[in-house]
Amino acid sequence: MNQVFPLLYLACMAALLWQAFRVMGKGFSSSAAMLQPRPPINIHPEMLDANGRITTEELLVVRFSGDNEPLKADDRAS
Repeated sequence: MNQVFPLLYLACMAALLWQAFRVMGKGFSSSAAMLQPRPPINIHPEMLDANGRITTEELLVVRFSGDNEPLKADDRAS
């Protein structure tokens, strides 16, 4: 009986060590994938249709000019 416990202990330690390396490997592979640059996705709710998909209808766009942009002749108010 004294010979079974050390073998059982070694088997449990080997299984736990194997699990630890598997989990660490998954963590390293996912962190490497997160380092790759991805463009940010910013979808406003107004751009979605009733089913939650991006709408294909024509949208009205309003542009406000900043202080450091020169005004064009047709942008100036009369």
